[in-house]
Amino acid sequence: MSSPRRVVITGVGVASPIGNSLDEVSTSLQTGRHGIVTMPDWDKVTDLRTRLAGVVNLDLDHRWPRKKTRTMGRVALLATYATEQALAMSGLEAERIGGGTVGLAYGSTSGSSEALAEFCSTLFINMSMRGLQSTSFLKFMAHTCAANLAQFFGVRGRIIPVNSACTSGAQAIGFAYESIKYGQQDVMIAGGSDEMHYTTAVTFDLMYATSANFNDRPDLSPRPFDVRRDGLVVGEGAGTLILEDREHALARGATILGEIHGFGTNCDGIHMTAPSEPGMRAAMQLALRDAGIGPGDIDYINAHGTATDIGDIAEATATRAVFDRPVPISSSKSFTGHTMGACGAIESAFCVAMMRDGFLAPTRNLEEVDPRCEGLDHIRELRRESPRTIMSNNFAFGGVNTSLILGQHR
Repeated sequence: MSSPRRVVITGVGVASPIGNSLDEVSTSLQTGRHGIVTMPDWDKVTDLRTRLAGVVNLDLDHRWPRKKTRTMGRVALLATYATEQALAMSGLEAERIGGGTVGLAYGSTSGSSEALAEFCSTLFINMSMRGLQSTSFLKFMAHTCAANLAQFFGVRGRIIPVNSACTSGAQAIGFAYESIKYGQQDVMIAGGSDEMHYTTAVTFDLMYATSANFNDRPDLSPRPFDVRRDGLVVGEGAGTLILEDREHALARGATILGEIHGFGTNCDGIHMTAPSEPGMRAAMQLALRDAGIGPGDIDYINAHGTATDIGDIAEATATRAVFDRPVPISSSKSFTGHTMGACGAIESAFCVAMMRDGFLAPTRNLEEVDPRCEGLDHIRELRRESPRTIMSNNFAFGGVNTSLILGQHR
């Protein structure tokens, strides 16, 4: 068996509440510009407590010919935007993408919520097929992002749809990394996407997991690891990474932005919604083992950090157990809100920006660290440092845990 291949990053695309390119998000993370806004339209939902969201400022309805997008809801449109950016940055030609050596792994929590709502309300209220669109299912089916991206860009290699809620994007990157590392593909398009819809806010509001104390002050929420945190802020967006066999990238003269060193994923097997500190800890240890490095080699951790009470505590406890030192850590969800199935991919893009531009982004609104989250080097102001090796962690309902290790190319 041939030795595992090195997997590098040659393209990054992003659509996020704080910018729609790698340069834009880098500037926002360094200047403190967040994307949290108040959603007055949600007043129509009786008893909904939260009014905060992280929204992408992009009109994608007429960006491409309708023939190319008629099976896409907003979740797939956001994914297409980010992927178009990433492919352009990578310099991959259309002929190479369609040659069978390029695959795709892409995730989302579900399909388009807006398309599903329109379909169901029309059918259930009227009990008639009149007014239903033949393309509706293709917009809200679970693998809409992976399927639509494959058709849009002409991908002929392996397709890996991932639907694991808040770890969808991270698992997609991890599975893409493994596909290249073990010789199944030369290149993988990998990422995650989710769209904004009030049903997402309702879902977390029913669990009393959303931020509701700062509805009139969006600047002050979310507050990961802070003693005054009161829940997550839902968000939307998409992130795409082009992963490539290192030798393949060098042979075609590609610019290498970074490298994936390791990936770990597991399941708690305990509870559908409650986080498990042992499961989180084990995922980090799996990623370190896969990368062949120790805890002391990590310069910075991009935390899941959703600003929920028990989630932040479990994550801080697990991180302390693995690292046994005040490792630098911050949560970029404080800038964007929780972008659900997209967060692992968007946050990986943020990590690439930090490595490229030499900084560590802070956790916004972290004024007083919860004593139960202490023992770590919480970054509260921008730091001018050049992290060589970064761990990015994400956790999801169903007890799914992920840990990615990214590094500068050497």
